[in-house]
Amino acid sequence: MSSRRKFIQQSSLLLGAGTLVSSLDNNAFAIFKNRIVPSDQLNIGAIGINGMGWANVNAALKVPGVNIVALCDVDKNVLDKRMSDLAKLKVDTSKVKTYSDYRKLLEQKDIDTVIIGTPDHWHALIMIHACEAGKDVYVEKPVGNSIGECRRMVAAAERYKKIVQGGQWQRSQQHFKDAVDFVQSGKLGNIRTVKVWCYQGWMRPQPVVADSAPPPGVDYAQWLGPAPKKAFNASRFPFHFRWFWDYAGGLMTDWGVHLLDYGLLGMNATLPKSVVGLGGKFAYPELSEETPDTLTTLYEFDKFNLVWDSAMGIDNGSYGKDHGIAYIGNNGTLILNRGGWEVIEERQSGNKVSKPFEKPSDNGLDKHWENFVAAVKSRKAEDLHCPIQAGAHVATVAQMGNISYRTGKKLTWDKTKGGFTDEAVNKEYLIKEYYNGFQLPNV
Repeated sequence: MSSRRKFIQQSSLLLGAGTLVSSLDNNAFAIFKNRIVPSDQLNIGAIGINGMGWANVNAALKVPGVNIVALCDVDKNVLDKRMSDLAKLKVDTSKVKTYSDYRKLLEQKDIDTVIIGTPDHWHALIMIHACEAGKDVYVEKPVGNSIGECRRMVAAAERYKKIVQGGQWQRSQQHFKDAVDFVQSGKLGNIRTVKVWCYQGWMRPQPVVADSAPPPGVDYAQWLGPAPKKAFNASRFPFHFRWFWDYAGGLMTDWGVHLLDYGLLGMNATLPKSVVGLGGKFAYPELSEETPDTLTTLYEFDKFNLVWDSAMGIDNGSYGKDHGIAYIGNNGTLILNRGGWEVIEERQSGNKVSKPFEKPSDNGLDKHWENFVAAVKSRKAEDLHCPIQAGAHVATVAQMGNISYRTGKKLTWDKTKGGFTDEAVNKEYLIKEYYNGFQLPNV
């Protein structure tokens, strides 16, 4: 075993449970960092660095002992900008290699861990290839862009024994965990309905425009990758890929995996028995999008129903909040979002369960990275706050809702067979076809 690999495992003494990270300030950590020789630090390569990929780089660099040694993006303009940004962060950019093809980055031997911040349709392929190359992985949400992809991602992490964290950073934020503890305490009484909503007034698809040449510096063929070959269109690039089925799944898989995750987590729920999704392009029928801008989905579980409600172009969501999770019990309703949580007592309840609003006290993304690095160094995947299995679970639930909407059917899930009872739907939607010579490994 190399000295650097040995250090990564032994350094759990510093970061093993993440408690030391949380209790010491940056000045204190500088003492430890200065004692770690460069060859013994954790080296990271980032793939897809325009958006959350870059946010993850910044969060990673806050953790002592972490270096960024490689950047990869299909847009040279983004690569150039991020190298400039790294210089402003006092990173020695002479030690940072750049790539336009992730496969070349994975060949770089000194990389221990990769960040995947690409559009969704790339997540599964890059994550599996990274595990094959011996890298641990931090993969942005949704971890997979189909139910079949999610399954293979889990299989790859388990086969290659890699540490894989899903990017659902809310799992590392304390007020979310406190809220779930309250839900599971039983104080709310019997919870019959969980409402999850996402109203995003600022989100607006692009106008319909003619196909055109890609912008200078963009390797469009590499951006498409395993997606069907289509002419470049500015309405889909870069942020707005979210609204097209070839690359993503709309608000359901964008914000939905964050919020549905806590709806499921609070109820210790597995997969629903049935699902029905209704919606459409009601807000912006004239704009360029395929996914619905308005969607209501009902998930049936054994002892409760879960409702997903989303809308673009509107901020006035349930309880006066633009996003959140509401656990509605006999004694009270707990309302949770990124801004905090509170409990509103049921009018007829005499249990006095009301709780005033509690605001967040930490940075969820930073904590998520502290947790990930600790698990990489300890080699204890069970310590991850969002292991690939958890990310795959909520991504599967989100995909189930989208599939119901797309087929126009109420769908029943057969848990023994791991698919819908409708075989025609399984054949068309459980896993995406890959194009342009790309194949998803059958792990």
